[in-house]
Amino acid sequence: MKCPFCGHENTRVIDSRPAEENNSIRRRRVCDECSKRFTTYEKIETIPLIVIKKDNNREVYDRAKIEAGVLRACHKRPISALQINELIEEVENQIFNMEEKEISSDIIGELVMDKLKNLDAVAYVRFASVYREFKDINTFMDELKKVLDK
Repeated sequence: MKCPFCGHENTRVIDSRPAEENNSIRRRRVCDECSKRFTTYEKIETIPLIVIKKDNNREVYDRAKIEAGVLRACHKRPISALQINELIEEVENQIFNMEEKEISSDIIGELVMDKLKNLDAVAYVRFASVYREFKDINTFMDELKKVLDK
């Protein structure tokens, strides 16, 4: 690591400790040339996941959007906050386990619907009606028939 004071390239770590709730490492360093001390932080480099929207726009993945959709679908349903959080965690794990740099919002929506279908049929239909943009009552009824047949 280059010394920020004299620019010399030989520095030594004299102390290391966890920082930011164990999400990074704080390192205290000393320059071998000028003997000045300085601090550096080491973090895991993450590449942001990009979501490809229906209109082909791209935006950075935002967990809060999934949370908002699931919360709306589960409003006034007998579903605990813990169950909702677990559902979102499962979806998020599936998304990140794909190890893709870009993912379609369609894939995310299908993952959420798949989890909601197993959790609560009413929440599933609510989410599907918004996600799939039901245009009329017939489309809505077709989805309800699928749920009732299973």
